[in-house]
Amino acid sequence: MHGPDHHLHEKHLKSSDFITDMVIGMSDGLTVPFALAAGLSGVAGSASIVTAAGIAEIVAGSIAMGLGGFLAGQTEQEHYEAELKREYEEVERVPEREKEEIREVFEAYGLSPEAQEIVVEAISKDKDKWVDFMMRFELGLEKPNPNRARNSALTIGISYIVGGFIPLLPYFYVNNPVDGLQYSAAVTILALLIFGYFKSKVTGQNPIIGSLKVTSIGAAAATAAFLVAKLFQ
Repeated sequence: MHGPDHHLHEKHLKSSDFITDMVIGMSDGLTVPFALAAGLSGVAGSASIVTAAGIAEIVAGSIAMGLGGFLAGQTEQEHYEAELKREYEEVERVPEREKEEIREVFEAYGLSPEAQEIVVEAISKDKDKWVDFMMRFELGLEKPNPNRARNSALTIGISYIVGGFIPLLPYFYVNNPVDGLQYSAAVTILALLIFGYFKSKVTGQNPIIGSLKVTSIGAAAATAAFLVAKLFQ
């Protein structure tokens, strides 16, 4: 039976994972296709070339980013399971050393030796709880959500697609790619400012500085791509 704190903690972890993945996908989705479209605008004869290349990049980028998120989630799960197995073996093989590690944890919190012994005996009575304690407090590992890899892949991939189509949309409505770039720059810079603001609010940074930082990175990438394309034209 889990108490309300457990459910709040679990919900917090899941929402943190979702926000992290969304930020990863949206950051690259807004920046990479924008830079690609800007670069092509300097050399392409029509806006349709930019949209075709942009869509191809968004498809490839979302798959690559999603797979990266999936593999990262799988690695996290595999790492947790390997450490869990090792902790069970150590509790069986060297219980006194593991008990000493519990004492060290509570000694750091200022508990007296007598209080440490009471806690050690209470925890070590139940092997599962003992191992869970060691995983959390010795190794700093929380049990990952078993759906973490799948959820991460979907969140990152979809966020990349959403972010990627923002700079690309203006090119669907113009013939001249340079005109498309002007509208795309305005739309994307606005999107980057808004995204950077909310990203900074969520992560506890100064939202104005964070917003300008995210926007300047996107603008610098697009400018560099445009100038390089012009240079090799």
